This record gives sequence, structure tokens and C-alpha cells, in this order.
Amino acid sequence: MTEDHRLLLVHAHPDDESIGQGATMARYVEEGRGVTLVTCTAGEMGEILVPDLAHLAADKDDALGEHRRGELENAMKALGVTDHRFLGGFGTYRDSGMKWHEDGHAVAADETHENAFWNADLTEAADHLVKVIREVRPQVLITYDQFGGYGHPDHIQAHRVAMYAAQLAAVTSYKLDLGAPWEIAKIYWGAMSENKMRESLRAIRAAGDTTSFEGMEPDGDLGPFVTPDDQIAARVDGSAFVDRKMAALAAHETQIEKEGFFFSGAESGHAFWGDEFFRLAKGEVGPVGEDGLEADLFAGL
Repeated sequence: MTEDHRLLLVHAHPDDESIGQGATMARYVEEGRGVTLVTCTAGEMGEILVPDLAHLAADKDDALGEHRRGELENAMKALGVTDHRFLGGFGTYRDSGMKWHEDGHAVAADETHENAFWNADLTEAADHLVKVIREVRPQVLITYDQFGGYGHPDHIQAHRVAMYAAQLAAVTSYKLDLGAPWEIAKIYWGAMSENKMRESLRAIRAAGDTTSFEGMEPDGDLGPFVTPDDQIAARVDGSAFVDRKMAALAAHETQIEKEGFFFSGAESGHAFWGDEFFRLAKGEVGPVGEDGLEADLFAGL
């Protein structure tokens, strides 16, 4: 358990990393493994949940990105992550924004900024990440699935960039000015366990909460937001690091309500947020536990 094991995460906006893999990141830092986060945009188009900061919005002062940069720094301090970067450097790509489709998932906004991440040239964006991959030389990469979890265009683009960059970085003849070739052994897509989500919804509704995850019911269609458990390859137990994950979430003050589900859900002690699930997109499944899942993303390496 040394920095001979290195993990790279590719996320779209500040806060995505803490929601999806905050406990995993904190656990691996504690174990002495290398953790690098690449964030593709500063989240300039995010909804602001703090009334006193409403003036930062894109249609006002347009200063939310710089503020969320500070939130991300504070979140990484809470998790213990010291290597966090913006793809191509801060400000290279802008949050694309989104709108909700009538079917309940996100889609691209009608209008986007000229340097919105959704409009990025795929090879150009991938090259920024190739340089990081060849510098850091991670054995494991985490990003989104092809739908970006819930359809957000920046999540989808992050998936495309991460998968393409991982392939390019391994090509022995590709742009050697970006560094020596490196092949990532295992690639995971973050996932939400369907069984876990249904259990959570039952607890939420039994507690009288009818607003959290509105429109989603324990025995109903949960759409593309969850992953059938037979498609999940790994479960990282981060229960010992939930407090750090909660602190990281709290650092993203403009995006996550401190009175909302993350902090006041039905699960006692926030236990729900300690388990983080993954689909294996590249590599071989390593040794598994009694639940049939890998307990360590570096399993088998």
C-alpha cells in the first residue's frame, strides 16, 4: 500500500468527485496510494443554493467558477488529496450547462458558450489528459459511464475524453512530446447499485420523506441512474471515511444543501455514502469477496 499504486479520477465539475468517490479517495490517501483528480470544468453554470452568493451566477457576475475552484480546494483538503488539476489548466473548458428532458434525465442546453466542454475537440481535450496520464502513470482510472450517470453533457464528454485519452496514452508512437507511453491496467465507471438505491428509497419513504429523489419509488423504474447489481464489479468500503466525505461535500457549499439528503437522509450515520460501486470497463477482475465483488480497485495488480 504505497504510491506504487496510483489512481486517476476524471470528473466534469467540482463536487462530482466528492459525491461519487469521496470515500474511495480518502481511503486510498490514508493507505498511502497516489490519488490524482482531473476536473474538466469549473462548474460555471451550476445552480447556486446559497442566496448570499446568487450574484456569482453566470447570468450575473459570472464568477461562480472561481468560487467553486476554492470549494474544490477545500474539499480536497478534507479528503487529503494533494494532486488535483483542471483539464488543460483552469479556465480551458467551461461548464456546458444542461436542461432536463421530459423523460427525467439531463440533456445539452439549447445554447452553450464557445469554449463549453461539450463543444471541445475530442483529440485536443484528450491530449491534455494524455499528458497527465503519462506523467502520473496510474494503474487505475475512474470516470463515468457512456451516459454520464444521468445524461449531463459534461459527464458524457468527460467519459469520452477519459476513454480516448487512456487509449492514446498507451500508443507507443503517439505524440511522444506528451511523455513516455503508459497503459492503464484497469478502468472503472462509477455506478449506483440498484439494490442499494432501492433499499435506500424504502428507508427514505418509511421515514416520511416524500421529496428526496422525487418521482423515484422503491419498486418503480429507476431509469438509467442506477446499475443492475449483476453488472457491478467492485464495491469499495469507505465507511471509515464517511466523515471525510461529508466534510468534502459540505465544502461544495453552493451546490449541496447542508439540510438536504446527503446530510439528513434516512440512513443513520450517513452509512449509505460509505459504499461506492464500480463497473469494470477495462482489465481483469481481481480476487473477490463473499459478495462476489472486488473490495479493492487495485485487486489483481
